[in-house]
Amino acid sequence: MGIQDIIEGKKRWRAHVARVKALPPDYRIVYQEIQRYLFKVGPVDLAEGNLLSGIVDFFEEGVAAGKGVLELIGSDVAAFADDLIKDSPTYADQYQESVRRKPGTAG
Repeated sequence: MGIQDIIEGKKRWRAHVARVKALPPDYRIVYQEIQRYLFKVGPVDLAEGNLLSGIVDFFEEGVAAGKGVLELIGSDVAAFADDLIKDSPTYADQYQESVRRKPGTAG
């Protein structure tokens, strides 16, 4: 990864953060909780995928439709976040797999 890639990544992240800040307060709070959860759980492809920007797209559509955030995702934010990553391998999954392997065997 070169310096230009890092600069472009930072530009994309700043644009993403600006989109999040433009959301209404209730949407922003829910987004931040989902983001915090996903960063903690750690889907392996989170950094290279479009999951977070997809959530913002979804929320922007909800705002445009005049819906409340809980109308879109339901009352259980954690269940919504879990459903987003249900088919994605996580770092927790990788750790569990490494614990299950026998000592001295290669992964």
